[in-house]
Amino acid sequence: MRSALLNRTPQRVLRSLQKMGGDIAVARRKRHVTIAMMAERIGVAQSTYARIEKGDPKVAIGAYAMALFVLGLGEVLGDVADVRRDDQGLLLDAERLPKRVRVKKSPTPS
Repeated sequence: MRSALLNRTPQRVLRSLQKMGGDIAVARRKRHVTIAMMAERIGVAQSTYARIEKGDPKVAIGAYAMALFVLGLGEVLGDVADVRRDDQGLLLDAERLPKRVRVKKSPTPS
């Protein structure tokens, strides 16, 4: 039975998670770390860690973050939504800039 989350998750998101899971699996193997060792270091069951490597969207983001941290890739996650790389947000900010700036006059004391 598929969850409501899977039914609503766009294919692009699912493919991105699968790619990240696959990349985590490659990084683990390059470091000669077993699934059991990763699961222990992250603090999850081996079956949960196996789901991370498959890119399962139902696994908590904290588990993905811990897997990246254990592999020495933790900083990458902090840059995912970096506001300096948010092109759409930067465009919206530019559109909101006022055309003119006026200084409000303060009331004069009598």
